[in-house]
This record gives sequence, structure tokens and C-alpha cells, in this order.
Amino acid sequence: MFAVEVRDHMMIAHSLARPVFGPAQGMHGATFVVDAAFMTEDLDEDGLGVDIGLATTILKETLSPLNYQNLDELDVFRGKVTTTEVLAKHVFDQLRDAIQAGRLGASGMRIKRLKITLHESHVARAWYEAAI
Repeated sequence: MFAVEVRDHMMIAHSLARPVFGPAQGMHGATFVVDAAFMTEDLDEDGLGVDIGLATTILKETLSPLNYQNLDELDVFRGKVTTTEVLAKHVFDQLRDAIQAGRLGASGMRIKRLKITLHESHVARAWYEAAI
């Protein structure tokens, strides 16, 4: 399996309103480094798995509606606890939809798996990975 991985980041505010989250129950900010790995079984005739430029653009466009937002106020997260895992799945779903819509060009249609990793800090990260 080949993989092309691109990186961006997002700055958000949210609260995790459940007792298990202790002090994180209150409103707080977080900056996530976001990695998206696009996996293919083969390379195209140019030796590429995925166009890195297109992958970078699609990731930035996916994160843009979340960046500098209070996630508690966004309809897409209404009724959800926006843990790192939930956010990784949300980014996965958005990128999967972009891939299936052909936004990564012809080579994007060869993508078999996608892995989204959100780095909370230098000591903690979570990811979601699945077949497309």
C-alpha cells in the first residue's frame, strides 16, 4: 500500500460537557495538527499515488469551516461531544465525500483507504482510518 500524507492545522473552541472530561467540561481552545493519509494499492503512470497539491487543497478546504470556530455553536456538531476522535471521523467523512466527488482528479479514484490523525499535543493524538 502506498500513502501520500499531507498536513494542516485548525484552531477551535469547544466544551466537553460530561463529567468524565473534568476541567475540559468548560469552554477551552485547542489547536490540532491534522494529518491526512491517502492510500492506494498502486501508482499511476507518472509514479504518483495522489496529487499532493490537490490533497493539500482539499484538506485546507475541509478544515476551513471549523477553523477559529466554537464547535458548540455549529449545527454539524449539535448533540455531539466533539472529542478528538469525533473530529477525526468528521474530517474523514468530509474528505471521503470530496474523493468520491472526483475532487482529487482521476488518480484520486484509486484511493482505497484514508487515515485522519489529529494531534492534540506533542504527547497525545487520535485517528480514524477506514476503507473508502
